[in-house]
Amino acid sequence: MSERMPMTRTGYDKIKAEIYDLENEQMPLIEKRIATARAEGDLSENAEYHGARESQGMLQAKINLLKDKLSRADIIDPATLPKGQVVFGVTVKVKDLDFGDVEEFTLVGAGEEDYDAGKILVTSPLAQGLIGKKVGDKAEIEVPAGTNRFEILAIRVED
Repeated sequence: MSERMPMTRTGYDKIKAEIYDLENEQMPLIEKRIATARAEGDLSENAEYHGARESQGMLQAKINLLKDKLSRADIIDPATLPKGQVVFGVTVKVKDLDFGDVEEFTLVGAGEEDYDAGKILVTSPLAQGLIGKKVGDKAEIEVPAGTNRFEILAIRVED
């Protein structure tokens, strides 16, 4: 996985802050749990010790994943991207041609995704199918559940 990961400065800073919290707040707490459990004696049957070690491993894996995202970060200023078409950082209003629903998606980078709020990763299949489209264009996008068909109704640049 060496491909670049587009993100804004805000997304980059959010991931960096999360790494700081994990390394400097949460990891020391787990290390204290391990030390306390180790002091109880026999480690072979010490469930608290094994649970704390497992938590430490999972936390370290999350830290490594976030650091990998930062190492592949390609910080993009949405203001420098083309206007009038779907690009990184815009909010696009689409009509689902199969169901008639109108939805809005904001194409964001790593660290800023919030699927409940309609903020989808620019690297997702849905976002990739919308990239480059203009108002009035139609898009057919292959997703795991089948094919989504959309018409682009509006494109808005977020501030």
